[in-house]
Amino acid sequence: MKLTKDYFLTDDVVALARDLIGKFLFTRVDGQLTGGIISETEAYKGTSDRASHAFGGRRTHRNDMMYHEGGVAYVYLCYGMHHLLNFVSNAEDIPDAVLIRGIIPTHGEELMLQRTRKRSITPDIGSGPGKVSKLLGLTVADNGLPLCGEKLWIEDRGLLVPDDSVKVTPRIGVDYAGEDAKLPYRFLYSTANS
Repeated sequence: MKLTKDYFLTDDVVALARDLIGKFLFTRVDGQLTGGIISETEAYKGTSDRASHAFGGRRTHRNDMMYHEGGVAYVYLCYGMHHLLNFVSNAEDIPDAVLIRGIIPTHGEELMLQRTRKRSITPDIGSGPGKVSKLLGLTVADNGLPLCGEKLWIEDRGLLVPDDSVKVTPRIGVDYAGEDAKLPYRFLYSTANS
């Protein structure tokens, strides 16, 4: 059930982003389990994608993890406050990644409510990449974690999400990427909020 590193070594990051819809994402932080169904993803395709942190071969301290072999987490800080979780894929030095934009909570909901200071699980509690990391207890300190480890992992529990249940759209907030902003690289489980 737990996905292995090989799963993330694919050279098709767009297909990976689609395939992750319906998989279960888990963390174990301080011995406490939280998790949910991946409901929204966005693909970022290496050095040729103007929306990618690695466009044009850019390599900095912040995005260096994207250049690692697939199967590790790339967690970065957005707007100085939101920790965003990405799954690095492909071979070493090919900086493909999938941003996890949404989950539907299934495990550890009480802890998730504590982390978010919410009173109840609402349909939008896991909708948005900053919310995902908060629910799961992840921060930039987790940059580089293996995606099949003891703290962070993904499981295939056989939840089949048919194509007609998945909305495909351009990515959000990447208008600066010109024509690449229009690419259909965002996948959203249609029962989730768009």
